[in-house]
Amino acid sequence: MNPKIEALTGGFAEPVHHAQSVFRMMMDCLSRPGTVQSILPEVEPPKPLGVAAGAIALTLLDHDTPVWLTPGLAKSAVAEWIGFHTGAPLTREKSEVRFAFAEAGASFSSFGLFATGTQEYPDRSTTIVLEVASLDKGPALTLSGPGIRHSAAIAPLGLPEMFLRQWADNRAHFPRGVDVVLTAGAQMLGLPRTCKITPKEV
Repeated sequence: MNPKIEALTGGFAEPVHHAQSVFRMMMDCLSRPGTVQSILPEVEPPKPLGVAAGAIALTLLDHDTPVWLTPGLAKSAVAEWIGFHTGAPLTREKSEVRFAFAEAGASFSSFGLFATGTQEYPDRSTTIVLEVASLDKGPALTLSGPGIRHSAAIAPLGLPEMFLRQWADNRAHFPRGVDVVLTAGAQMLGLPRTCKITPKEV
């Protein structure tokens, strides 16, 4: 498909109703870490942005929401798609963004380069939407913390190589820090900064 046409199509058919649905799913994922939700509204963002990631962008971005894209996404039709459908301004300054999007296989040097909020306003931080190959075909991990009864098991495939170390550093700054939403196609899984992630014991 022509990149220009891609940028103008693929949004919500019923913007208000569909955005409300996706918002509830995302809040449920973040309040109950380890819970996987599947996007129901039909969304067709340009590749390499996944369906769930695209739905999150349509739901939460607007002209007052600075957003950062990996170089791979920024060079694709995704940048224009987000601009057309949401009006969100793109920026290269990670410390200023409310949302960051990364395609499968992308890596991060540090979560600390993004906005981590302040002690007084920890919510003024970045939510990173990170695409992975799968949410259930990778190495087993154990989640614990608020919103989790005892523990929860996840197995995302395709996490960045240093993800667990970066996540431990992120938690050390609580209540400041970033939140992460893992997406794989039409599925999403929330990892709030309160969540502890460890390799599952054999």
